[in-house]
Amino acid sequence: MVGLFSYPKRKLRKLIKEGEFEEAISLGNSMEEKYQYDPDFIFIMASIFYILQDPKKTLQYVDRVLAINEYDTEALGLKLRIHQHFKENDKVIECCKKILEVNSDAFDVRDILNELEGK
Repeated sequence: MVGLFSYPKRKLRKLIKEGEFEEAISLGNSMEEKYQYDPDFIFIMASIFYILQDPKKTLQYVDRVLAINEYDTEALGLKLRIHQHFKENDKVIECCKKILEVNSDAFDVRDILNELEGK
């Protein structure tokens, strides 16, 4: 039988689901070097810090995901929310436009963009 540690990202998600954020961060930090170019792992780490309401740390991880894939809509959506938190409307608009390039049916994003551009 294969244990959870054979699937470390699964273990990380399980810890998050159980609310064991400190343990998840410790595990994530120990995995960081091995998975430093894995956008799924990096996004999971960003999610932990988003849940813990640490926008600066979340943004650091999200930017790493976007360095790998600049059109990752989940990462762009998270980045959009962080910039909304900081009231950085120019960056929110930039995120909205990138999301709409990939998914023109993202009506909630279109609404945000229209509101910010005064349309």
